[in-house]
Amino acid sequence: QVCAQLCRRPCYCPWVPPRCPRGSPLVLDGCGCCKICARRLGEPCDFLHVCDQSQGLICDYSTAPAGTGATCNFEDDEEGCEVNGRVYRDGEVFQPSCKIQCRCSDGGFNCIPLCQEDVRLPTPDCPYPRRVEIPGKCCPEWICEAQDQHLLRDARPVSPLLPFPCQEWGTEWSACSATCGVGFATRVSNQNRYCRLETQRRLCMVRACPAPPAAFPVSE
Repeated sequence: QVCAQLCRRPCYCPWVPPRCPRGSPLVLDGCGCCKICARRLGEPCDFLHVCDQSQGLICDYSTAPAGTGATCNFEDDEEGCEVNGRVYRDGEVFQPSCKIQCRCSDGGFNCIPLCQEDVRLPTPDCPYPRRVEIPGKCCPEWICEAQDQHLLRDARPVSPLLPFPCQEWGTEWSACSATCGVGFATRVSNQNRYCRLETQRRLCMVRACPAPPAAFPVSE
């Protein structure tokens, strides 16, 4: 009955299919006529605007108040998380970058660094260790710097206008490791006492995490 009311025959579709946002594939609408962008987790849906079934999403009417539309949700209330436009199942392990590995858990995700954060102390065979970014490699590595280069750098005059005795060089701060709540961002910079390239971290928060939904509706 719904199909007969909403679906027209023959189909009339645009010549050019729509351009979908990242993580939203082209699928047939509920009438099986025209290609549309599949709705993603948490987006509104109905009979025509279908959810992305490849991600295990269904149009969930159970949480919609009377008279309002439904939203895309996991079947059987399965928890998942969305990162950079892609939906991951609960328990799925993924890598947003080569430096961190994350695991989807209860609608959020936890990440651990894949690069070792060890500290190399000076030794007789390597008196001036320095950690640098190596082209073609993901994680920074320690190198042994020559003593004459170390002495020349330390001998530079300190300008009263500069907080450190060298010209600033560094990468941009990376994206926050968490899409909500407190995470961390990293960069490589030489702004330290010895002007050595090192990986620096700082706390970051894109937005606060939403409160978990109530298990049972509150009756008045």
